[in-house]
Amino acid sequence: MIGDGFASVSLTTAAFAVALVLVVANLSAIVASAVGVADLWPPGERGWYFYAHWGLSQVVNVALFALAIGDWGSLGLPIPVVAAGGILFIGGMAAALAAGYDLGVSETSGLEGDLRTGGWYRYSRNPQYVAYVVATVGFAVVANSVLVAAVCLPLFGWWLALPLAEEPWLREQYGRAYERYAEQTPRFVGRKTFRELAGSRSSV
Repeated sequence: MIGDGFASVSLTTAAFAVALVLVVANLSAIVASAVGVADLWPPGERGWYFYAHWGLSQVVNVALFALAIGDWGSLGLPIPVVAAGGILFIGGMAAALAAGYDLGVSETSGLEGDLRTGGWYRYSRNPQYVAYVVATVGFAVVANSVLVAAVCLPLFGWWLALPLAEEPWLREQYGRAYERYAEQTPRFVGRKTFRELAGSRSSV
């Protein structure tokens, strides 16, 4: 029994270390791209960083789910709050997947493609990242884990830094068309987001 408990703690610790190190590593590369120190994100084509980024991202996902299982309950949240976190997580992921489908697989992956300004992108220049922020909050709550919450903190930085790294590349790719779009549409959410949503509902 003691051996099983030690193995469980060791696996949880390993999952925490892997998730935290990889999130910070990917975040560092994105921030370096955003400030102009590196030219890693978005990759634009299928090179070494494209595969490294997405490969490490999947490892982070697996490590986070393992961490949630191994450390569940350590945050001590009441069941209704945990249930609300589950709703946020499912809703956020559904919205992120829908916005990603709207944008297209290549563009979502950071590859060259078409400028999308309609659909979900009518309300925000980065609806996927807005949705992933909601999903990340939901996952941290539903996991009810101190360690998951600690990993989610730099993950928030990841979602917020991605557009800053992408925008110079988008301006280079699409020129004045992107400039006009950026002038009219908020990076995340803004007054126009709510005006457009209200207009869409009133027209139904």
